Order: sequence, then structure tokens, then C-alpha cells
Amino acid sequence: MGTDRVKRVCIIGASGKLGQYMVRHALERGYDVVGVCRERSVPKLAAFGDRITVVPGPTNDPEVIRRAVDGCDGVLTVLVPWGVQQYASGTAQAVLDHARPGARLVFSCGWHITRDGKDRYSRRFTAGVRIAALLGRLVRAVEIDDQVEACRRVFASDTRWTVVRGSTLEEGESQGLPVWSRHVGDPVLASDLTRRVDFALFMVEALTDDTLVHEAPAIVGCRTPSALAHAAGPGPV
Repeated sequence: MGTDRVKRVCIIGASGKLGQYMVRHALERGYDVVGVCRERSVPKLAAFGDRITVVPGPTNDPEVIRRAVDGCDGVLTVLVPWGVQQYASGTAQAVLDHARPGARLVFSCGWHITRDGKDRYSRRFTAGVRIAALLGRLVRAVEIDDQVEACRRVFASDTRWTVVRGSTLEEGESQGLPVWSRHVGDPVLASDLTRRVDFALFMVEALTDDTLVHEAPAIVGCRTPSALAHAAGPGPV
């Protein structure tokens, strides 16, 4: 899909840090932007004024998503594993059900998601995910397993999807488009660090990159030591 075919973009989870960066990148490209966030988070989008349309409501509400994605050429979705009410999978399913046929769907998640089981994780990383999942369930705040289920549904769909898997994130000025690989554990990803603004950049760029359709790229900052050492460009390693 060329840039000229993307006119209207929906950003689900627009009020979060990643979402706000995506809004900025999308506006810079001249897209008509629709942002979705919970009603109490709407004030976080005030800086964008009337440059975007805001649809308030839970992102796992099918009716909210149906209204928001109507007429959109692309949908950028932050899969957040909030609470214990299948928030991530409900959001993903609503997007899959209501986005127009042929729309470009780009989802964000972490490295813990695996598409084909070929990712290689360190013991420390695996232990950290397990502890986070356990603690999240205990306090009823996070449901990591539901994010796994959300991505399973995306992978099984026949839509034009991409699932972007982010490394550890940091704030800071943009360093440029991150590099990516198909599997966590590949040397180019060893630095495990990406600027959040560049994660958002990769999401927005994926809207018009057909080579990423039906891919689950794991990304890392383009100026990290591992990326520089392997002289990797934006493509599979």
C-alpha cells in the first residue's frame, strides 16, 4: 500500500506515551487521525486540539471501535494487557471484526510474544515475564496471557496485519527508524533498547510497507551497539 493510499488512520490507545508519538508521526505525514482512548484520558490529547478526532471509550468495546475505524485506511493498535477482563484480546478482536476489508492493521506488543516458537529468550527475560504475569494477576492489574491471546487471534486472521514487538523502551530524541529481525535472540537485537518515539515511528511507517504484511518484527534502535555492529538496515536479518 503506497503512501498515497493512506488518508485516514485510527490510533487505538492514542492517549498513552506510545500513542501520542504515533499521533504526531501520523499528523506529520498529513493523515486524517482518529484517536481512541478511555474517557478519563481524553485530556491527555488536548495538545492536538482540533487536528484529530477523538472517540472516547473502552478500546475493547466493539461499538466504540466500529465507530472509530469507520472509513479508515489504517489502524494502529496498542495492545495493553490492562486488568483481568480480556482487554487486549477484546481490543484486537474488535479491530479485526470492524476494520474495513483491506485496511492496514498494525499492532504493538512486547518481545514476549512469539509467532512461530523460534524466538530465543534468556532465562532472566523469561523469569521476568513470569513474575510480571504472576504479580499482575495477584493485584488484578495486568493480564499478560491475554496479550498473548490477542496476538494469536491476529496471527490467525486473514487481514493485512503486522505485529510490532518492541524491546525495552527509553525516552529521548529520535534516532531514526529501528531495525528488525524475525526472532528474538538474533544478534542484531542483543542491545534490547529502542527509543519510544522510534517505536511509534516504526508503527506508522509499517502502514505503507507491504513487506511487513503478515510479519511480526522484533525491533531495536538503529543506533544501538548491536544494530551498528551488524550493519543492519530496516529489514529481516
